[in-house]
Amino acid sequence: MKKVINQADNVVREMLEGFEEAHADYVRSLEGTTVLLRKDAPVTGKVSLISGGGSGHEPAHAGYVGEGMLDAAVAGEMFTSPTPDQVFEAIKAANGGEGVFLVIKNYTGDVMNFEMARELAEAEGISVEQVVVNDDVAVEDSSFTNGRRGIAGTVFVHKAAGAKAAEGASLEDVKKVAEKVVANTRSMGVALTPCIVPGSGKPSFTLEEDEMEVGIGIHGEPGIERKKITSADDIAEELLQKVLQDSVDFQGSEVAVMVNGLGATPASELYIVNRYVQKRLRDNDIQVTHTYVGEYMTSLEMAGFSITLMKVDEELKQLLDARADTPAFRK
Repeated sequence: MKKVINQADNVVREMLEGFEEAHADYVRSLEGTTVLLRKDAPVTGKVSLISGGGSGHEPAHAGYVGEGMLDAAVAGEMFTSPTPDQVFEAIKAANGGEGVFLVIKNYTGDVMNFEMARELAEAEGISVEQVVVNDDVAVEDSSFTNGRRGIAGTVFVHKAAGAKAAEGASLEDVKKVAEKVVANTRSMGVALTPCIVPGSGKPSFTLEEDEMEVGIGIHGEPGIERKKITSADDIAEELLQKVLQDSVDFQGSEVAVMVNGLGATPASELYIVNRYVQKRLRDNDIQVTHTYVGEYMTSLEMAGFSITLMKVDEELKQLLDARADTPAFRK
């Protein structure tokens, strides 16, 4: 295993320290925790947004802490949910008096621990609401989840709900927007190589040089099929078919598109995929209003990508266009 680390047990702590040093104009650490807060938190007069989960998905989630998106991000160990007490500390520190909204990816540990933290906060009189993101169309249940997994579509929730909160919307209205994003967002991914969690020292799965795993999760969970690798257009078509055939009716609609790299896929390859996605959607009378190509929700050094579509209306388009200023996302 080749990793640019010191000790495996210190990876998350040292990463967070380095992140704060690099982005001190955006974030500050909460002493004794794995929480990174907006530098000016708590921000009064608006709902506070908190997200997080296991580390290894950078720039998610600390990269989205800042104006117009998250007020705090809570980091767990690699691919491991943060503990309830860490999330609870984030809720208390970020709360500006208008309530706190939790954005949770649908993984069993994340849901359980964030909900336990919510109960602790509500016992202290803090109003807390939440949404569980489940945009992955590949599998209904996996080794990590009951129901569908939450993957790159989570970033659209951060953006839209964060913009709504920045407008001064109520906690209930922020929740409604987040639920709208979840209801209208679908994703699917493919892996060309596995990833290696530093503490384990071995790949999460194995693929032959000419194989790919279709429908992979962001922790290296199994997908729906292992098969011979094909062309970029063919892979994108396979993922798009699954997304377009799901329960959201994208036909004749407007959409936001995200082509998300999983950690080791060159930007050139992501743009080749985007080229096909854009043409395919035009041919299906689907108008693309917003396009995002890059690494937004990764899986350590996994090679591969995911495609996310979000059906948008006027409100969601305006929220995507609203100002955001964070280390990893600026508008």
